[in-house]
Amino acid sequence: MLDPRIMDPGQQLICLDDYAAEEVDQIVEVMEAMRRWRAVERKLNDASRKYMQLGENDMRAVRYLIAMQRHGTLATPSDIARHLRITTPSVSKMLDRLVAGDHIERLPHPQDRRSTALRVTKETQAIARQSVGHNHALRFHAIGSLTPEERAAVIKFFDAFTATGTQGSQ
Repeated sequence: MLDPRIMDPGQQLICLDDYAAEEVDQIVEVMEAMRRWRAVERKLNDASRKYMQLGENDMRAVRYLIAMQRHGTLATPSDIARHLRITTPSVSKMLDRLVAGDHIERLPHPQDRRSTALRVTKETQAIARQSVGHNHALRFHAIGSLTPEERAAVIKFFDAFTATGTQGSQ
């Protein structure tokens, strides 16, 4: 339960004086809906990773590589390291696993002979499209069912919510 009336009865973190009881109920309902969404998202991500037999960082790397390929760019191991914020030796081990599992291919980089380019195999792209892409399409249609005003409110909410997450890390 994410209700501050229960979690913070002394109002040390959240002062409820500025909110009517109905507003607090609705805020809690939004937070509960977000909690439910995170649980579903974790379940979907876990199912995709297990189906593809990938670890969490492996899956993040594959998604990144697919996105780069869609934009016509071949990524390098250094790109993966920067994107995942992990060390180059960790990336090397990961790439070895992904190559062994036929998820990616190492290629000579077309512009830099000293570098290696990475490409997701067609089979892995198809599996990712089938599992992750299908769920993405369902989310797209759910958002599409909202009115323009509702979508604007959702965007405003996520932008404000994102800003709260960056305030603590500065």
